[in-house]
Amino acid sequence: MSARPDAPAPAPEAVAARLSTLDRWLPAWIGVAMVAGLVLGRLVPGLGSALSAVEVDGVSLPIALGLLVMMYPVLAKVRYDRLDTVTRDRRMLLASLALNWVLGPALMFALAWLLLPDLPEYRTGLIVVGLARCIAMVVIWNDLACGDREAAAVLVALNSIFQVVAFAGLGWFYLSVLPGWLGLEQAALDVSAWDIAGSVLVFLGVPLLAGYLSRRIGEKRWGRAAYERSFLPRVGPWALYGLLFTIVVLFALQGDQITSRPLDVARIALPLLAYFALMWGGGYVLGRALGMTYERTTTLAFTAAGNNFELAIAVAIATFGATSGQALAGVVGPLIEVPVLVALVYVSLALRKGFPRARPS
Repeated sequence: MSARPDAPAPAPEAVAARLSTLDRWLPAWIGVAMVAGLVLGRLVPGLGSALSAVEVDGVSLPIALGLLVMMYPVLAKVRYDRLDTVTRDRRMLLASLALNWVLGPALMFALAWLLLPDLPEYRTGLIVVGLARCIAMVVIWNDLACGDREAAAVLVALNSIFQVVAFAGLGWFYLSVLPGWLGLEQAALDVSAWDIAGSVLVFLGVPLLAGYLSRRIGEKRWGRAAYERSFLPRVGPWALYGLLFTIVVLFALQGDQITSRPLDVARIALPLLAYFALMWGGGYVLGRALGMTYERTTTLAFTAAGNNFELAIAVAIATFGATSGQALAGVVGPLIEVPVLVALVYVSLALRKGFPRARPS
């Protein structure tokens, strides 16, 4: 968490004992941020339109700003000279690829058709969400759960590469080819690799470069010990400030749609709840089965469960329109993902007792 040093974290009870007020009440702050965003989007005339208008190539600048502020402190904590220990772990890399790019899209496709057979627009929107693998907010959930920062950096970078290369092709397969084989209704997705690359550059490339440069320059100027004891605790809380700001802006943008269609939101929420739980649980079980440490098992589980809702919403709006059911399905994604993955942070910390303690670095 924001006050946590870069060394392997102590037991959960020791972590809880020294949490800041912001960390200790994080679920409450997130709940307040979600409600505040919904209320602002519903009650302030023109706020959502004003926020939506401030964008470049479909990327909302307020959301981009929040994500940059949110991700920078976590990526500044990564020890980049240790990334080779992750890239040599072929079990983890292959497991992550299988979970993210084979199981994840297939599971969302199955849940969407099983639970929304009569709602084609929402079903298509959920399939798009399942294709957009997480490259941004997952670094926060992983850090809060005391996962492996270096592994998270590598896995989100891997996801970003596959997102650029595979997103459009998988969209064509799951929306057009596979339904055709199964005799189901088909749809189409209009998105270019350049659009996806732009999203990756904004949401991952900029904070990753900033974090890397901070680590290199800070260690060269002050030394590693001083950098981690003095600089990181100062910038650490900004990760959660950025998270809360992002949640407020995101829900303000879509508050009217969410609050005006509660029954539709409930229908969309059901497959999302099942998806997040199954993906996180599958990642956790696979990590344990492969004999991974708690830190890497946690990272594997959260990178498998999270989704790039920014990309999913942008693609849905660009292809089907801002008021479409597909766009609403993308909007409901973070409404469900944020509280569920916050809850899974605490579940993960509770399960930590079943793992052997990591050796000090």
